[in-house]
Amino acid sequence: MSARAAVIRLGGLHVLADDAPAWKRDPVEQAAAACAGGASVVQLRAKYATDGEMLRWAEKVRRLCRDAGALFVVNDRVDLALAAGADGVHLGQGDLPPSRLPERVRSELLVGRSTHDAEQLRAAAAEPVDYVAFGPIFGTRSKVTPHTPRGLARLRDATALAAPRPLVAIGGVDVDNAASLIQAGAAGVAVISAVAAACDPVAATRALVDALTAAAEPR
Repeated sequence: MSARAAVIRLGGLHVLADDAPAWKRDPVEQAAAACAGGASVVQLRAKYATDGEMLRWAEKVRRLCRDAGALFVVNDRVDLALAAGADGVHLGQGDLPPSRLPERVRSELLVGRSTHDAEQLRAAAAEPVDYVAFGPIFGTRSKVTPHTPRGLARLRDATALAAPRPLVAIGGVDVDNAASLIQAGAAGVAVISAVAAACDPVAATRALVDALTAAAEPR
């Protein structure tokens, strides 16, 4: 599947399979639960692993995603995304600028970009990216961030600035507030702890998917 053909599948639930020591399950176990629960996208986010360990995880997560029909994205690392045969790479503000990616890479990988304010959203509009993430929308304990919660009003403005690219909302998302993000214009939402910390991560994923599906239905 080409990167361009996959763009339309970026809506829905993005689950970040994270290797933080706070979680009881490793990223592969988190990804397996996300796939079983119906996530649209699984992103491998490994901040503590060696390159070799991350690549082994990535290859396993790729197979899980292929079997489930989900997209597989690698956080930060273009080289490991290519090596693992991922569908995409997600780049933060401190990562390699999307404009520096060779065209060959762009033809093989979807490219996502993290943004936190209007200035970064406007800059992303001029970059060769396929989607943007925006947040944190609500307070989050899953990752350290210098950014205060953006809230739904700023999310609505962000979706307009990101258009026509899909926007994925992230930060403090749970089953109780996920629908409000879709209603505010987000194409998808991303979670870490809502799945990683759940007693039953498969059920947690399904509940989030159901909430997003209901919110996207015409009224």
